[in-house]
Amino acid sequence: MTHDIRAHLRFLSISAQKVRLVLDVVRGKDVIKAMDTLRFMPQGAARPVLKLVASAVANAEENFGVSRDDLFVATIFADEAPTRKWRRFGARGRFKPILRRSSHVTVILREREAA
Repeated sequence: MTHDIRAHLRFLSISAQKVRLVLDVVRGKDVIKAMDTLRFMPQGAARPVLKLVASAVANAEENFGVSRDDLFVATIFADEAPTRKWRRFGARGRFKPILRRSSHVTVILREREAA
């Protein structure tokens, strides 16, 4: 029986649009290959996603006794989190709104089926 091993990263202060660019690269890969890929990506979102995948692997090993060699990234997605709204004052008494977006990231790992 396969378990769904989950890990959540909430209130990451990077927009979901930027995080999804990183997630699309590792979706469906083996965990070890995904972690190696994330380690060398230049994007700012790669480091928090790497920590999230490592946390999910630790959950699998500790709670379910599954080896990291058998795991792959089944599902990984980023949802929008609350947006902080800031004001910057502009010319002629106007103000320019600044939207500081954040995201919630979820990863689900599954065990590979032995063929």
